This record gives sequence, C-alpha cells and structure tokens, in this order.
Amino acid sequence: MRKEGKYGFLFILPWLFGFLAFKAIPLLMSGVLSFMDYNIISSPEFIGFDNFRELAENELFWSSMKSTGLYVLYTVPMKMVFSLFIAYILSSKVKGIGFFRSVYYIPSLMGGSVAISILWRYMFMQDGMINSLLELIGIEGPAWLSIPGTAMFVISFQHVWQFGSTMVVFLAALKGMPGSLIEAAEIDGATRKRIFWSVIIPYITPVVFFNLLTNLVTAFQEFNSPFVITAGGPYETTYLMSMMIYENAFRYLNMGLSSAISLVLFTIIVSFTLLLFGSSRLWVNYQD
Repeated sequence: MRKEGKYGFLFILPWLFGFLAFKAIPLLMSGVLSFMDYNIISSPEFIGFDNFRELAENELFWSSMKSTGLYVLYTVPMKMVFSLFIAYILSSKVKGIGFFRSVYYIPSLMGGSVAISILWRYMFMQDGMINSLLELIGIEGPAWLSIPGTAMFVISFQHVWQFGSTMVVFLAALKGMPGSLIEAAEIDGATRKRIFWSVIIPYITPVVFFNLLTNLVTAFQEFNSPFVITAGGPYETTYLMSMMIYENAFRYLNMGLSSAISLVLFTIIVSFTLLLFGSSRLWVNYQD
C-alpha cells in the first residue's frame, strides 16, 4: 500500500471495527441463530426451519407485521411532507430565521430518548396535559392510549415530531438550488405553486430519495417510543416487530425465534430498499 493508503486505512479503523463488531458479525450470527433453538443458558441446537414455521402459525407475529406496516405508512409520508414544508418556509431570507431553524431542529436532538417518550406518555394520558388543554376550550379529550386508532396516532406523531434532521437535509438542498432556475420560471409567468411543483421538487428529487430511504429504514426499526408510550397496547395494535424481537430475546430468552423475526424484518427492509432503488430511475433527476 502507498503511504497515503496506509494513513487512510488507519483513519477508518475505528469505523471498520464498529461496523464489524456491532453490525456485520451480529447480523451474521443472527442469521445463524434463526435456525437454532437457543436460550443463552444451554448450547444452541439446530432445528432447521422450525422457528419460521412457528412464526407462520403465530397470530401475534402477523399482527406485529400489520402494526409495523401501519406505523411506517403513517410516519414516513407525514414526516417527509412536514419536513419539506418547514424547510421551504425556513429557506426564505427573513430576519431572525437562524433562531427558528435552531428551534425546529431541537426535537431531533432529544426526540428519541426514553425521557421524552415518558413525557409524551404523560401528556396523552386521560388526565394529561393534552386533555387538560382541550377542556379549556370545551372539548372532552379521548383516552388517547386506550383506543387503537388514537394510540397509533400518538406514537406516530412522536416520530414525526423528530423531523429536524430530515428538515436540515431538505433545507440544504433548497439553499443550494440555483436562483436562476426560479427567476427564469418567474419571467415565464409561473406561479409560486407551479414553481414549487415543476421546478423545485424535480431539482431536489435526489434529496427526497435520500430522506425517504433513511426514514423508511428508521421507521421499520422504531422501538423506544412504542415500547415506552403504549407497550404494544391496546390489544397489541401498536405492538411492532422490533418489540416482538426484544421480548422474545430478553424476556423469554428465545434467541432463535427472536433471530428469525429479525431476519424477516431485515428481508422486508431490504426488499423495500431495492424497490425504492429500482423505482428511482423513473422519478429521481440527477444533475450530472
């Protein structure tokens, strides 16, 4: 290796170690354990596809897949639209806009923490802050965490609330857009609505693709908020696949079954990722 190559390899060693220790090797071991009967205490025993057969007959597993799908369907589009809307507003040159950019980004710094999830749960309890505020205007608030539809809304809204990182990426794309494109559209008589849909959106489609992909992968793996706020209830309607993986691994010590669920979830994420990459050639416009 050349001297520059050796230095480069030295700099990526921390990342490479972290990737192998916490990503690649656990992923490989999880794939192996999915074909095993393993409870941590005793030695693993090969059982073939029994774990997957058990999953196929497990109603809770199919319910968790449905709940995960609904959670992704609710959170990803809402987060994308809301982030782009706020980024578009914050891209304007207004006095004090830097303050508002900082304020809107703050939820992303602490939104995924357990403390915030606990606070969110207390806010949406029957006698919580949200219902207390509704009472001030004469509205009787529902039991947010006891009704399937509203419980899913609460955990989905908590995820959407963490839109800061997605917004910053959109904001960077909007700020980097050449002003000549918009000026040309304005000279041609295009309205602001037409400029947004026919000029701005096509120009930032690579960033839309990036944000869509990262938010999709993140939403499929969401754990903290649903676990703390609803614990999978009511009636397992917010019981996500990540929660089933956790409970089988650390509550029931069924590492084999937990690994099998992990492998199914990994396959789903990879499938959606490949589908997204395959469709990108139809709607993503790269400037080069």
